[in-house]
Amino acid sequence: MARGMVRYWAAAKDAAGVSEEPFEAVTLAELMTKITAGRDELARVVRRSSFLVNGDPVGRRAHDTVTLADGATVEVLPPFAGG
Repeated sequence: MARGMVRYWAAAKDAAGVSEEPFEAVTLAELMTKITAGRDELARVVRRSSFLVNGDPVGRRAHDTVTLADGATVEVLPPFAGG
């Protein structure tokens, strides 16, 4: 079980109610399940988000194949509007 920090940006931060929080999880899929349990708005935002693990984009990889290392930082990046 890896321990690390998840950081939320923009709408994910608003939905989570915090900018970051510690986690314990083996995979990105497990982490997403844990952080969204009982947090419906965060679950909605996470479904549309992209992720960085230690600064590396997850891209289209299945979240259950993304293994988290001890000390990992996972960033939740919702779609950004710009202009």
